[in-house]
Amino acid sequence: MANGGRFPADELRERLRVYLVSDPEATDDLIGATQASLDGGATCVQLRAKHLDGYDFWRRAVTLKTLCGQYGALFIINDRLDIALACGADGVHVGVSDLPVDVVRGMVPAGFIIGYSPQTDEHVMASARMGADYVGLGPVYATGSKADAGAPLGIAGLKLQLAISPVPVVGIGGITIANAPEVMATGADGVAVISAILKAADPAEATRRLAQAIGR
Repeated sequence: MANGGRFPADELRERLRVYLVSDPEATDDLIGATQASLDGGATCVQLRAKHLDGYDFWRRAVTLKTLCGQYGALFIINDRLDIALACGADGVHVGVSDLPVDVVRGMVPAGFIIGYSPQTDEHVMASARMGADYVGLGPVYATGSKADAGAPLGIAGLKLQLAISPVPVVGIGGITIANAPEVMATGADGVAVISAILKAADPAEATRRLAQAIGR
């Protein structure tokens, strides 16, 4: 089972396959674009809202949680454990500068999913022991969506970290419909995208094309 005890690892991997990071800074219609992506086959949605106040973050989270439930998609909150618990999200995604994974695990109910963005090989290897259910590895390519993303891993670097990860892996950072197949060819379980869907003229069609490109 995954560390949270909710899904067998194989099922979690399938649910992480087409992973939309929904960010209000990337679209003027967060709810509409996210629903369109769900129509197109998104299997997981993470709400990332670095600059929203608590109320606005929670309000959008409640709406997106309901939408994801209607489509059978996972709903994850970035960073804000309080918002994740308040809206009944499926999980939270944290990085090394957020609450430690083991602390989060001690605060959440059984079945709650914890995603983790490691920065070093040591972080990757320790992820399961700390209580993470999956890791987001990247940036795979250069990206403008996250100012502090760091230097790209590249496909070679992704392969190296993937080989030492004890939990399912989602590749993130600069991933497009064109390069997603080579990310999946490393053995990654899913791809996380922002601009490739939210900045597309038709987010539903972009999601369908992404899902087809990775063999969904």
